[in-house]
Amino acid sequence: MQITGNTILITGGGSGIGRALAEAFHAEGNQVVIAGRRKELLDETTAANPGMKSAIFDIGNGSTISGFADKLKAGFPALNVVIHNAGHMVFGPAEAFTPEQISDVYDINVASTQRVNRAALPVLRKQGKGLVLWIGSSSTRGGTPPYTAPYFAAKAAMDALAVSYAGELARWNIETCIIVPGVFTSGTNHFAHAGHPGDQARASEYATGPTAGLDEEIMTGEKRISPVGGDIIEVARAVVDVVKMPFGSRPFRVHIDPANDGAQVVSAVADRIRVEYLRSLGLQDLLKPSQSHNRKS
Repeated sequence: MQITGNTILITGGGSGIGRALAEAFHAEGNQVVIAGRRKELLDETTAANPGMKSAIFDIGNGSTISGFADKLKAGFPALNVVIHNAGHMVFGPAEAFTPEQISDVYDINVASTQRVNRAALPVLRKQGKGLVLWIGSSSTRGGTPPYTAPYFAAKAAMDALAVSYAGELARWNIETCIIVPGVFTSGTNHFAHAGHPGDQARASEYATGPTAGLDEEIMTGEKRISPVGGDIIEVARAVVDVVKMPFGSRPFRVHIDPANDGAQVVSAVADRIRVEYLRSLGLQDLLKPSQSHNRKS
């Protein structure tokens, strides 16, 4: 395939939303590099998409990221877009997760983005232009069911990190967009592949006490409010559309939420406050990427 578009790095690109993104961008002639820990998933994706490249690294391991950074600078000096997609969900009563498990969830969903940024951002900053795109979750500001605390707390932390990065990268002429998917019933299944509490004794107390059956009630409710036919390809199409937009015109946040859990309403308020606050500080130029450090608009 002739490469006519961007060079795009997608973490967690071997399955779910990540694979849908990779295939959508690849089909349009972009150079796609998928990265992740599971070689078999990456190999399966690249085999089905000739010309797509992969990079094996453990997002929870700083040493492999360092090696990846060297390969990135050498092999993809014209990197245009970084998409933070890698993540892992857990499901169960919060008290039954060990502190180590909570740390692991944060490491995968939050700290991993920092490792990737430290590898990729020097390339984008040297070029003086780029896009960092974060795959978040409507749970950070919308309806949040019980038994999802570690994962949703981590996604909220990732969202906060993305917001801060947006302002810090604007004067380097690097654009930020946060994609906010809701629950999808086709193309991925976070709940089926979710991690579970490590303290089984504590979990059993929740399973036999007044919260007995709560897990099934939650899943039944999620299925009821999720429209039939919602597919993650909708997320991939929305992201492709964002990347196609002229530089500097992209929205700060895009919601793709079939269940309409209310996140878009709350985000609109939070993002408006961010705009007003930066303007009150005289830092309105941080709201959009600028080639000039002195531009105020």
